[in-house]
Amino acid sequence: MLDDLFPVQPKPTAAKPLSGMTVLVVEDSRFASEALRLLCVHSGARVRRADCLTSARRHLKVYRPSVVIVDLGLPDGSGEDLIRELDTALPRVPVILGLSGEPDGEDTARAAGADGFLAKPVEGLGAFQIAVVNALPEADRPTGLRMVPSGEVHPDHAVLDEDILNACDLLAAARSREDYDYLAHFLHGLALSAHDGELTAAVEAIREDRIDEVEALLRRRLGVAEG
Repeated sequence: MLDDLFPVQPKPTAAKPLSGMTVLVVEDSRFASEALRLLCVHSGARVRRADCLTSARRHLKVYRPSVVIVDLGLPDGSGEDLIRELDTALPRVPVILGLSGEPDGEDTARAAGADGFLAKPVEGLGAFQIAVVNALPEADRPTGLRMVPSGEVHPDHAVLDEDILNACDLLAAARSREDYDYLAHFLHGLALSAHDGELTAAVEAIREDRIDEVEALLRRRLGVAEG
């Protein structure tokens, strides 16, 4: 009877080292978020997603996740700010991980208070589990020997099309250098996550103010998606 009122949380195991944990993924790309969702599910964790700082803060008012993964570039500000908030909050979230595709991302995340870092693309199950488990308090880590899985996750490319649609909306709404810089950051992370050379070219075009080329490339990609 008591078990019905207070269900027993599953404990981490060698096969499912994140069992019983809730992971909040703060990431604006649906494609990158889907990769992280698959990694979490294969590792035994429950997953929640926020696509901006505002949404993440709403989540954190309702529940306390075991792990928060924070992308450093978000549409309404820097993930560094959220990492600092989480690092100084009491009680503190057990694990805070930074996430980025930028060369200085790890230094930035750790300086803000992150316990660890994930570099885009995040797709290897073994590397993901090691990063999370190594950042856990020792008492929460699975005990005993375990095989590190070698598989990778590959999100459905229909989710990539949603991100490209979002990029088109961002491009249409862009009015300032800051807007274009955010779009370049968004597409850079997406290009890494999807191993997409065309999107890498779009990032370079934005940085060189060749906006017409970006618009043509994204339109062409949407034509492929719709056809």
